[in-house]
Amino acid sequence: MNEKKGSFLSVWILLAGLGATAAAVLWACLDSRAALPDLVGRTLTERETAEVIARNSPLIDYVYLSPNADFPRADGIKKITIHHMAEELTLERLGTVFGNRDRQASSNYAVDTDGRVALYVEERDRAWTSSSRENDHQAVTIEVANDEIGGDWHVSDAAYEALIELCVDICRRNGIQKLVYTGDAEGNLTIHQFFNENTECPGPYLKGKMPEIAREVTRRLEEE
Repeated sequence: MNEKKGSFLSVWILLAGLGATAAAVLWACLDSRAALPDLVGRTLTERETAEVIARNSPLIDYVYLSPNADFPRADGIKKITIHHMAEELTLERLGTVFGNRDRQASSNYAVDTDGRVALYVEERDRAWTSSSRENDHQAVTIEVANDEIGGDWHVSDAAYEALIELCVDICRRNGIQKLVYTGDAEGNLTIHQFFNENTECPGPYLKGKMPEIAREVTRRLEEE
């Protein structure tokens, strides 16, 4: 009889322990979600979308705010870092990818092949993009869709022009008077490859365009 009572008690202790563990996990998940800003990880109303755009770039066509970010960034905006998608994704599809907490990835902006611009992480927050916390706390990061898969990873003329316009706008609003590409992490125009030797991002085409992007953005800033 005592043995049966002991076994019964052991089972209840085990179940209670499992229940406490499950409750702790659930609480951690809820607490993590509660810590996110209200607008993150959900469809926004038209009013909310307009308010977000007003705080960021007026060039934005689509908004979905990713939970994969630091709120807020730990440093002021001093740089722009350019990436490529390594495929041709719609802005909506990329928003779904960045909305997945398991992916642990995001960017501030993206530009699709048609030249449309999306916002996934507000400029005041740090996106998880460049394999470098230090860089991403200082940089606005931009993903660009490719219209060629493999090879030079070419991007369309529409995407390229939209990228230039977005860089000009970011610099203007954040007091960056000149973009400088030095071919390494020291400039204020950087690429993903500088922070991760195992990636080709943003691909040969965009990497080769970096000096031109810096010159053109600076020229347009100086004309204003």
